[in-house]
Amino acid sequence: MASDLEIKAKEAYIDDHFKLAADLYTQALEQNPESAELFAERAQANIKLNYFTEAVDDANRAIALDPSLSKAYLRKGTACFNLEEYQTAKAALETGAALAPGDQRFTNLIHQCDQRIAEEIDVIPNQLSEKTIPTNDASTDVDASADVDASADAEPVDELANQVTVATAKPKYRHEFYQKPEEVVVTIFAKGIPANNVSVDFGEQILSVTIDVPGEDAYIFQPRLFGKIVTSKCRYDVLSTKIEIRLAKVEPIQWASLEFSKEITVPLKSNTLAIGAPRPSYPSSKSKRTDWDKLEAEVKKEEKDEKLDGDAALNKFFRDIYADADEDTRRAMRKSFVESNGTVLSTNWKEVGSKKVEGSPPDGMEMKKWEY
Repeated sequence: MASDLEIKAKEAYIDDHFKLAADLYTQALEQNPESAELFAERAQANIKLNYFTEAVDDANRAIALDPSLSKAYLRKGTACFNLEEYQTAKAALETGAALAPGDQRFTNLIHQCDQRIAEEIDVIPNQLSEKTIPTNDASTDVDASADVDASADAEPVDELANQVTVATAKPKYRHEFYQKPEEVVVTIFAKGIPANNVSVDFGEQILSVTIDVPGEDAYIFQPRLFGKIVTSKCRYDVLSTKIEIRLAKVEPIQWASLEFSKEITVPLKSNTLAIGAPRPSYPSSKSKRTDWDKLEAEVKKEEKDEKLDGDAALNKFFRDIYADADEDTRRAMRKSFVESNGTVLSTNWKEVGSKKVEGSPPDGMEMKKWEY
């Protein structure tokens, strides 16, 4: 019979409260640590939270306790798939499919694993073998089907090789992000990277990641972020399959993207007055260290020199006031702006701190509440 904690955990999961569900399953496991069912259910909650490494661990523990529990193999396969461990995912799913014949979920995921495994196969050498680059060896034949005209004979072989390299270049590591009101979580999928080969630095609105493995070209990821971050609260973890970076937001706004773009404006929601400036272009570099003072100075100079008019100029004016203000002034600006629906902006905390700020629309206009 299910315990009260397990029942509450299932209810929380159904209501999409996945973090609460995971916590309740943890409490239930403290009372019943030999329950394969509880480990499998917590694995599913962790999958919903994008905690895939933890989900794999829970699924493995469920399988160890009950090797016949098909759902545990489904959880493991799903989590490994999201960690890009397609071979491991397929093996787990095939075992689970044998335990649950006819379950289409296994069939669909196995098919997706096969597709991803096929995409990982290096087909470039096979493509290149169909085209023979001319050499000085008279015994070497030129494939007549190669789409290289006769004038290419005079072109250096090294130059042709460079052209092929450029055409087939791909990003070394894939990255993605998700966010909560207070933070953005960036994941770089890099397997088996030692922690001492990873360098992560945080600037006011810049993230810099360097992966420098001996014998390989350094990987550098250095985006100008959509919004500003609290550098002292940012952190990162180097795991066996990925690098997980947590960026603490200065303001609890919804980022429209990870990187700043001139075409995307910052939404004036909750406690924000920040309006983004055009993204500067930084030259790529192999250097492991970043001159943050220089980068920030360039950004601020561009923001200062930017010519704006209308609402953009007004927003920049507000932002400049906010940037130089003390904490009481900022609190007053945030409180007055939010409570008045954007019609009042006060810098006097003594005046607005103890009362609700009523809206004051311009003549000829009426107040309406913001809808989210």
